[in-house]
Amino acid sequence: MAGQSSAAVAQTGSNIFLRAVAAISTFAGWCSAAMIVIAVAITCQMIFIRAVLNGSTIWQTEAVIYLMVAATLIGLPYVQRLRGHVNVDLIPLMLGHRARWLLAVVTLSVSCVIIGVMLFYGYEYWHFAWARNWHSDTVWGVRLWIPYLALPVGFALLLLQMVADLVAVLIGADTPFGLPEGK
Repeated sequence: MAGQSSAAVAQTGSNIFLRAVAAISTFAGWCSAAMIVIAVAITCQMIFIRAVLNGSTIWQTEAVIYLMVAATLIGLPYVQRLRGHVNVDLIPLMLGHRARWLLAVVTLSVSCVIIGVMLFYGYEYWHFAWARNWHSDTVWGVRLWIPYLALPVGFALLLLQMVADLVAVLIGADTPFGLPEGK
């Protein structure tokens, strides 16, 4: 059984940068939710065409796959802002405040580097698809740079949110791992 995380939503304080990144991450979350709703609507339309009209579908399955992958990638910064990713806070809870702060800075810094690498390769992959005019090998033949754009955009937004989380910890606007200082 899953339990409630002890971490709270990332705090911004009165810092304009942190508030702007929070707004961008929230907007990305709304876009992600909209993509999921659109994917569900397309799935319902596809079922209606196949089951009721006994027709064939061309683009629906591919569109739903691309929308769900894009929703996952674009939604990453919002989930990070809400601290909704899988979290094991056993070690941070056992540490004192200063050690917890150091662990948070190291963890966020390493995460930023890893996400930066993923952003680089995501951009490179998207750029190959765009520059070489790649199309899917389906009847629909979608230009692949369109769905692949979710890679660099999603990772760029996640990196921005991670940098904001790091800044919030460094300037004291948020506590390490979102845990209260007394724990």
